[in-house]
Amino acid sequence: MKLNQVKYKKLIWPILIGLLIWFLSPFKPAGVSLNAWHMFAIFVATIIGCISQPLPIAGVAIIAMTVCVLFNVTSIDDAMTGFGDSTVWMIAMAYFLSRGFVNTGLGRRVALIFVRLFGKRTLGLAYALIGVDLVTSPATPSNTARAGGIVFPIIESVSAAYDSNPKDGTQRKVGSFLIFSAFHGNVATSGLFMTAMAPNLVAVALAKSMHINITWMGWFLAGVVPGLISLILVPLIIYKMYPPEVKDTPNAKAWADAELVKMGRMSLPEKLMGVIFLLALVLWMLSSFIGLDATLVAFMAVSLLLLSGVLSVSDILHETGAWNTLVWFSILIFMAGQLNTLGFIPWLSKAIGNSLHGVGWGVVLAVLMLMYFYAHYLFAGATAHVSAMYGAFLGVAVSAGAPPMLAALLLGFDGAIFSSTTHYANGPSSIMFGAGYVTQSDWWKMNFVLGIFYLIVWGGIGALWMKVIGMW
Repeated sequence: MKLNQVKYKKLIWPILIGLLIWFLSPFKPAGVSLNAWHMFAIFVATIIGCISQPLPIAGVAIIAMTVCVLFNVTSIDDAMTGFGDSTVWMIAMAYFLSRGFVNTGLGRRVALIFVRLFGKRTLGLAYALIGVDLVTSPATPSNTARAGGIVFPIIESVSAAYDSNPKDGTQRKVGSFLIFSAFHGNVATSGLFMTAMAPNLVAVALAKSMHINITWMGWFLAGVVPGLISLILVPLIIYKMYPPEVKDTPNAKAWADAELVKMGRMSLPEKLMGVIFLLALVLWMLSSFIGLDATLVAFMAVSLLLLSGVLSVSDILHETGAWNTLVWFSILIFMAGQLNTLGFIPWLSKAIGNSLHGVGWGVVLAVLMLMYFYAHYLFAGATAHVSAMYGAFLGVAVSAGAPPMLAALLLGFDGAIFSSTTHYANGPSSIMFGAGYVTQSDWWKMNFVLGIFYLIVWGGIGALWMKVIGMW
């Protein structure tokens, strides 16, 4: 039997920095308890481990939780509380829902229908691909799964049909434009729905620990205007900045028709999946009005998929993405909650707030959004970034006088749009860039411009829109 490979060299920095902070406890601030300081040391080491990944993130989290209990920073009972968090289970249920899209073929069918309807021109084809992402995003908390499992295979097939291939230098015909447009569609949909990517739910759980309760419908209402502006305008901006050489794609419809013929008529499992998905979507929208918990809605949808036979118990047990997320997310939520409970986050918020004394909360919130956004150049993935900085930044914003819901949502949206920075910013960027259709210099230059656009739309227009609808 071969041993699993652990990247021991990548353990060095998490351990060294964790130990350094731990042994600096004699010099800790006066307002921070010893346990809070030790929890901070372990948390920082964990986040660095999530970035360097000597083990997959779930393995890093398990080791971190073990250290917390072993060195009496917290009790085993407290460490287990994260596994009972409703938001954690909502993510798992949403993963199971997305498995239904894949198993039944409904996701691919929807994608092909969009290509058939809107794919006569290259720009229309880009909107079609974004439409697929938009339709599937409310019930797919893995934006990587949407990008890699549904959208990317369609892009490759369409590009091949038009002889657009990075291997022979023809990527700019249609492939480069479609890749970059689809990636940015994924960025926008990730911000539009609370359940569109796991880091959103990390932010919701961290906000909840500070008694700021964001509902599914509340997130959607706040994000609908900046989200739609982004979905409509960004493909046009890319079309001007990075135009395809082939503007018309009349063959795309014929190709989609041929693929749909191969799939045959919609099967009963596809129909059941569609009905159950629509039911879950409606109930999520109404949950805050009828007093139905959003996590319960997700459980109801998965239960119906099991009862109808669309999903099997084996499908549930083998959905490793869900169980992996449940493990690391539960542990990070527990650790972040302990930092708050033990007083570290309140102390940090107060300290930064005091240093910003006299500065208006609007300026403070704007500065925090900019810092949070551009700090993503240092992170390879959104989850570690949100886990590391969201809680502290939210605490600072609130202590400066910012309306809690406004600050929580703007920083939450930031967690989606900061993916428009590098080619390693998140899973979708790695998939789309890795295909070779867009050079690294083009990716960074165009993303820098679009990043400014997102900050104005989501931070500026988004804040004004939330004021109009009375959210602050």
